[in-house]
Amino acid sequence: MRSAGFGAGKGKGHVRQRVASVGGPVRLHGLQPAVGSRKRRKRVGRGPGSGHGQTSGRGDKGQKARAGASIPSWFEGGQMPLSRRLPKRGFRSPFRKEYAIVNVRGLDRIEAGTPVTPLLLLERGLIKAVKDGVKVLGNGELSHPLTVAAHHFSQAALRKIRAAGGAAEVIEDR
Repeated sequence: MRSAGFGAGKGKGHVRQRVASVGGPVRLHGLQPAVGSRKRRKRVGRGPGSGHGQTSGRGDKGQKARAGASIPSWFEGGQMPLSRRLPKRGFRSPFRKEYAIVNVRGLDRIEAGTPVTPLLLLERGLIKAVKDGVKVLGNGELSHPLTVAAHHFSQAALRKIRAAGGAAEVIEDR
């Protein structure tokens, strides 16, 4: 027996509309979702009258019609996959060191006389992580003297830091 709640005996998917009184107070029992915002789920395999009976919208036979069938997104139907068609190139050393890069242009934003350390660069957002160390590169110009402590410096960066009257201190590898 069906309950006498909303939509009882009104046919498939019928929802009665309730109109809130204009200008009245908003009450909990008067709240309803917006029209068309809630959709009933598609119930497949429930007879020919539903339009989604028998094969449940999966077509006839084939891998995708079977229960539990899932084909990985990279599967190309038996064709030689792209990952195997492309040549193998290069090598990545498991012992490689990845440095956080900062340019001289970024150091110019730091006030004169402030000792520049990897921690300060991290706090100021000039680097996202220290990684295996910090390397200073020579892009941009430095307008005031700074004492910069980092793990590595490019030759151009050293020239520009010294030309501005600053000093570069190399931090020994960890």
